[in-house]
Amino acid sequence: MFVKIKIINMNKKITRRNFVQVGGFATASALLTNPLSGESAVFRRNNSNTLRVGLIGCGGRGTAAAEEALNADDNVVLTAMADAFQDHLDNSYNRLKNNMKDKVQVPERNKFVGLESFQKLIDSDVDVVLLAAPPFFRPLHLEACVQAGKHVFCEKPFAVDAPGLRRVIAASEEAKDKNLALVSGFVWRSDFSKRETFNRVLAGDLGKIMTAESTYDTGELWSFERKKEWSNFEFQLRNWLYYSWLSGDHIIEQAIHSLDMMQWALGDQLPISVVGSGGRQKRIDPKFGDVFDHFALRYEYEDGVTGYFSCRQQNNTTNSYGVKFIGDEGTCVVDVLTGEHSITGKNPWEYNSENTFGDDKAYENQNTRGMYQIEHDELFESIRKNTPKFDGDWMVKSNLIALAGRMAAYTGQRILIEDALASEAMILRPEDASWESYYNTPVAIPGFTTKF
Repeated sequence: MFVKIKIINMNKKITRRNFVQVGGFATASALLTNPLSGESAVFRRNNSNTLRVGLIGCGGRGTAAAEEALNADDNVVLTAMADAFQDHLDNSYNRLKNNMKDKVQVPERNKFVGLESFQKLIDSDVDVVLLAAPPFFRPLHLEACVQAGKHVFCEKPFAVDAPGLRRVIAASEEAKDKNLALVSGFVWRSDFSKRETFNRVLAGDLGKIMTAESTYDTGELWSFERKKEWSNFEFQLRNWLYYSWLSGDHIIEQAIHSLDMMQWALGDQLPISVVGSGGRQKRIDPKFGDVFDHFALRYEYEDGVTGYFSCRQQNNTTNSYGVKFIGDEGTCVVDVLTGEHSITGKNPWEYNSENTFGDDKAYENQNTRGMYQIEHDELFESIRKNTPKFDGDWMVKSNLIALAGRMAAYTGQRILIEDALASEAMILRPEDASWESYYNTPVAIPGFTTKF
């Protein structure tokens, strides 16, 4: 069983009216506690400024995040690792040790395995924690980090249901009060081409936006065949993409990137409602759990903007990944697949990194560091400057609209964003998970499914 921790601030009522406000979280008032104070009895720091990093979730994304964190700063070392599975941790450690050499300083006693391993890592005297376990565990892990006063890189998404998202909102408020860094894994927000493009949209280059469109249509992803020694729980955990209780479905786990870009260019305002459909046409083998393989949704915003969204995971189908905005004075297209970033109409413009950046360093960073690296560069730089980067005010909104979209598709009903946030429907509590757990969540059927 998991180590149980206190749920932060859950008595505070959260509604769409107070949540929709930009910067609606508590204002930071506490001074940053120096994360470098005190010396570890386990590690020899390179110098007094060395930051110690812990990795929770040692899969491919977590391992890559650890490499990026170690590349972000000369005085960063990895000192602890945690995962549910020994083989995940071993493979990750070997890759990191081979690639990062002396920056990997993880003794055997700081390699933690099991469902309770996250708390052991947090207690191991790290300064920064990278959260990359399956999304189901994110609320619990983030709460524990914030309670312990750790800076956090939190891979997206952050919750698979509304009760979990409210826990993340509360933990985010607490992190802001404590002046802790909280950086999300919405990596496109660290891409210079999209920053420049969406800044122009937000500045009014399209005039009044009337329609937004976002897509994430792609092929199928990995899966692992069941081994006879695996329990039902272990099989699902190793194939977490295909179980809504673990991933939130692919609209939340993957396609949320496109929804986040749409939210970003619309000023991170929340829509009023969402309606749409979804289902599973092709990926119907029982090994694919209970998730859908396609979604199609329509979001309605207070200012009259309609946002259209679609996503699918089906092999041998046409891919589409990007966003489009139509205003009364122009159109903006951002196409991830072709690299197009353009505005046509009254204020025509096309992204060109050489012309956009007068700063040679910015041009070099965009073309040599890359967005995955830049998000960690900015995280660690903000800690060094005692101005910790904080994404909490907007990151949970993108998670909420993805969650509301899943609710609309699963039920076939129009879902108010306020109702989505207030929902008490909980897939499962992460504290209750154990190796003996047996979860058999049925595939949702629009028109019959009533719970979110």
